[in-house]
Order: sequence, then structure tokens, then C-alpha cells
Amino acid sequence: MTYRLHYAPDNASLIIRLALEELRLPYETVLIDRAAAGQRSAEYLHLNPNGLIPVLETPQGVLFETGAILLWLADTHGALAPAPDHSARGDFLKWLFFVSNTVHAEMRMIFYPAKYIGDDAAHQAALRAGLQKSLARHLQKLDTLASQGHAWFGAPAPSSLDLYVATLLRWLALYPKDCARSFSFDKTPHLYRLASQVERRASVQTASVAEGLGPTPFTRPRYATPPEGSAT
Repeated sequence: MTYRLHYAPDNASLIIRLALEELRLPYETVLIDRAAAGQRSAEYLHLNPNGLIPVLETPQGVLFETGAILLWLADTHGALAPAPDHSARGDFLKWLFFVSNTVHAEMRMIFYPAKYIGDDAAHQAALRAGLQKSLARHLQKLDTLASQGHAWFGAPAPSSLDLYVATLLRWLALYPKDCARSFSFDKTPHLYRLASQVERRASVQTASVAEGLGPTPFTRPRYATPPEGSAT
């Protein structure tokens, strides 16, 4: 079984690449040229009508939406998440969807405010200010969660939730380039530990080389210098 991951460097497809590497699954990559708006091409929209990255082609069909792909991979391969009949399944799912539907969604609004509120600079600044406060609260909740000793979050062996959160922390430290960022690991020490653990995984180092992320992509991130394509 070989998968095809439609990706752009240091985009949400990175989370899926990390999961594929962690599961040691064979996969091919198809570069989406963001600089040429490849995610809005007719060919790509045929795979994902929402025009968002990533897409994963599987023998069972085409998948999109990061959280959905992670959950499908975990259930298909029996790793990176509690099994459907496990007592921790419900807790894992509610936090996975919180990260996907709330944290990641609010980050997109901070990074691309014009898509949501138009081109007025004052309106964009107000939106970002409110969302940064909201995200600070979300991160405190996740930091508390990481301190509680769950096998599916913050443990030495990562879950798909760990991979997702570590990547989001990377982006919060780097973006948006055109305004001040309020994220700091000083306020979230348990998330720093999580990021450090994930960062040392062989899967992460392989993905970091493939996408030009550097040796410390989560704890001391730098802007991607990928061998192909563009992160923005």
C-alpha cells in the first residue's frame, strides 16, 4: 500500500508527512506550487474542492482535512491514537477536534485575516489581537493537558495529536511575519517538553530534511528553506 501526499513545504501537509514517517508507511509526494496557486488549479480542486492542503490519496479513495486524515491513518494502521474501543478514545477525540476545529482554525484567521475580514488594516489588527488572546488561553489548556500524564498526549511515544500540536507551535513562533507574536514556551513548559520529545524522533528529522526545516523545527524553529516548492 503506497500513499500519495499532495503537499507544500511547511504547510499542514507536514503533519501528515510526520504521521506517515512515524508509521513507517511507503508514500510518494506530489508538490503543490503555492507560489503559482497550485492548490486552486482545476486538477487539485478535483481532489479537494476546498482548495486546501493537504490531500492524501489512498487505495480506499481521496482524503482531505488534516484531522480526518490523521484519524483515518491511526485507525487503519492501529497506531498514533487510542483504538476505537479503548477507554481513552473519547478524550483523545475531543482534544484532536479541539486542535483541528478551534486552535488551527483560529491560527488560519491570524495568518490570513484578509480572507475572513477584508483588507482594512485596522480591522485585521483588531481580529488578530482578539484571536491572539484566545489562542493564549487555548495553549494554556493544552499545556495543562500535557502535564497530566496521558499516554496519548505528551508521552515519550507520540500520538497524532502530539505531531499536530508540535507543528502548530512551530508556526506560532514564526508567523505571521508582518506583526508581533505573543507565543512563548516560557508560559507553556509542558508543551516545550512535548515539542522536544517529538523533535528527537527519526520521523521528524526525516521530514525536516525533506522540507528544509532545520535540526530543531519545533523548539528553535527557523523559516523553511525547502529543496523544492515554497512554504507560502
